[in-house]
Amino acid sequence: MPDPVYASPPFNHAKADVILRSSDNVDFRVFRLFLSLSSPFFETLFDLPQPSEGKLKDTETRDGLPVLPISEDSRTLDALLRFCYPCSLTEIPPLNHFKDVIKVLEAAQKYSLDAVENTIRKALFNPAILEANPLRCFAIARQAHMREETILSAKYSLRTSLIPDWFEEIGMITSTDLLALCAYHQKCGKAVQILKLNYSWIEGHYQSRAAVPWIFGETAGRNCGCPRSNTIKLFSQGHLVWWEEFMETTFQTLKEKPCAQTVYESAEKTIEEVRRRNCQSCSPNIATVMKQFADLFAKKVEELVAEVELHVTY
Repeated sequence: MPDPVYASPPFNHAKADVILRSSDNVDFRVFRLFLSLSSPFFETLFDLPQPSEGKLKDTETRDGLPVLPISEDSRTLDALLRFCYPCSLTEIPPLNHFKDVIKVLEAAQKYSLDAVENTIRKALFNPAILEANPLRCFAIARQAHMREETILSAKYSLRTSLIPDWFEEIGMITSTDLLALCAYHQKCGKAVQILKLNYSWIEGHYQSRAAVPWIFGETAGRNCGCPRSNTIKLFSQGHLVWWEEFMETTFQTLKEKPCAQTVYESAEKTIEEVRRRNCQSCSPNIATVMKQFADLFAKKVEELVAEVELHVTY
């Protein structure tokens, strides 16, 4: 093991009163006060009786300061300590790599740094990151034993395919958890299919055909040349073929991606397709009426998905 080296500023301050030594032999000169205010673990540790002069030789020191060995590596310890220090002395560290996030999060839990843990949770488990990396967030949440974040990540994973692509942190997920996630995904896909069995949820919301004339090509004062379906599913009336195709396509996609986003994406495609038809009855208001209907459809999907449980242990 090479000789210990001092960490970079601000963890090499001449007036520091204790040294934390990382697992890779980097010494961090730090102030007990900052750590004690951030963590009850360190507060208790530093409140313990200090060794007498006779016993001081049994405690490692460097430059007159006691040295406390820490099991975390210097990269993790550096990030962790920056969260503990005042913002006037250092900036919040950028955690750009998921593996770094995991290590710092585990260290924060280990040393009872609740504020640090909450800060990382808020930074990591926000909609933008969850949407882009739901499976990676799931892996971190499971590794850190975070119940709410595990469930939230699982719900965001419904926006991806049932069989996930490879990602760097997949090795962190146990086979049991991965199977549980796939089973959850599949159950959600099946749960939303109940909406396809009958359209009572649509009739119950709109009450009458007059509230949704656009589904039947009955816009007042405009002639609709769009083909009508022979299938009677809604208000005992044949609806337009393009609306039926929208419903069929959406339900098929929901098997693979059972979430509100699927409904909205499918609605956007239908709006574009209807506009290309240039139907005098359907085209002018298609964006408005389809988005309103998609809100209802998405809400029903979310309600059914919310009833499905993710079966993992915590």
